[in-house]
Amino acid sequence: MSRRAIGWAAGAAAAVLVAAGAVTYAVADSGSGSGSGDGKAAQRTPSADSADAGFARDMAVHHQQAVEMSYIVRDHTKNEDVRRLAYDIAQTQANQRGMLLGWLDLWGLPKVSADPPMTWMGMGGMVTAKDGSLMPGMATNTQMKKLATLNGKQAEIFYLQLMTNHHKGGIHMAEGCVAKCTVGVEKRLAQGMVDAQQSELQVMAGMLKERGAKPLS
Repeated sequence: MSRRAIGWAAGAAAAVLVAAGAVTYAVADSGSGSGSGDGKAAQRTPSADSADAGFARDMAVHHQQAVEMSYIVRDHTKNEDVRRLAYDIAQTQANQRGMLLGWLDLWGLPKVSADPPMTWMGMGGMVTAKDGSLMPGMATNTQMKKLATLNGKQAEIFYLQLMTNHHKGGIHMAEGCVAKCTVGVEKRLAQGMVDAQQSELQVMAGMLKERGAKPLS
């Protein structure tokens, strides 16, 4: 089995375990307020068009691309710093994706929506999908294919550039959930994403500078 296949398998297994824990945590969190009647619990369940559900759906898609991108670069460079960063991003975002999808299952809500991406942020009509880039920060299909053709330093630079944009888009979405979501555990996860990805942006900026390169935009 290739390293990439092993990585995907490990990420999927971790996501399942974390999703199971997330469901238990979310149940406990939703019942931690005053009162414990079934009616009150039902009122706390997000609706399909809520920010909570919209963020879970959209960020699951956003994260999926980051995981794929990270495993591509791990197969195309021997640089341990980049490989370690890519592995950390892949594992973290695979686990978080499992949590988000687990919450949608818990809430009995669909994992897809007929609404445009980011409608929950009031941006449904402002985001134009182009060449597979469904949300701000996402790489296009053309860029993903290009990454898969590069090796060594070129692959490292292009990955860092793509992931920098990806993180910026992800932070914007996570900040939207912090402001609009109502489920406490989801808001805390979103804030954790903001904090972690802002830190990783600084790391990637340093890596690009070491390689004589700059972000794409």
